[in-house]
Amino acid sequence: QVQLVESGGGLVQPGGSLRLSCAASGFTFVTYAMSWYRQAPGKERELVAYVSSVGGRTTYKGSVKGRFTISRDNAKNTVALQMNSLKPEDTAIYYCNANGGLTDFWGQGTQVTVSS
Repeated sequence: QVQLVESGGGLVQPGGSLRLSCAASGFTFVTYAMSWYRQAPGKERELVAYVSSVGGRTTYKGSVKGRFTISRDNAKNTVALQMNSLKPEDTAIYYCNANGGLTDFWGQGTQVTVSS
């Protein structure tokens, strides 16, 4: 049974930090590219950060470059998103995604709210 379980969301003030974590099980984690997406109210889901299955190559949405860092731990089957200097526009539900080419898995999402 495939599971992606996100944690670490919450309410934070502008300029603050949060660390999201996604625990994966039920598939061969090391062969899957991992990503974080987010969806704000009334908006489409968008890719925030990506880390490849091989080599750990990363890419980021332009507006989070320099503030967010994605990392994976293949020994623990986890992927994390360190978010610094958070802005109100980062408010969204954040989803963990695993993509193996032919298969695609999603977590249930974790709410991140940036507000004073």
